[in-house]
Amino acid sequence: GLSYASALAALPALTIVGAVLYLLLLAATISDKCGRIPALISAVDFGQETNAARQEVVHYIISSAAGFYVFGIRLTVAMVLKFAYGWCVVAVGVVSRVLTM
Repeated sequence: GLSYASALAALPALTIVGAVLYLLLLAATISDKCGRIPALISAVDFGQETNAARQEVVHYIISSAAGFYVFGIRLTVAMVLKFAYGWCVVAVGVVSRVLTM
C-alpha cells in the first residue's frame, strides 16, 4: 500500500505540478484578456475625426492575435482546464491502481 513516507516523498513533485498549472492558468488569463482589448478600444469615443484611425488600430490588434503561445497554439483558459482535467483523470487512475495492489 501507500505509506506516509512515500506520500511525503511525492509532495515536492506535486508542488511543482501545481505551480506549473497555476502559471499556465495566469498566462491563459492574459491571453483571454488580450482578446477583449479590441472591443474596449472600439467602445471608447475619441471624437469623430479619429474613427478611421481607431478602426485601423482595432484591426491591427485583432490581426496580431496577442497572447501566450505554446508550440504555436494560443493558450486559453479552456485549454488549461482541459489539460488539468486530463491529468487529474490519469492521476486518479494511477493512484487507484497503486492503492489496490
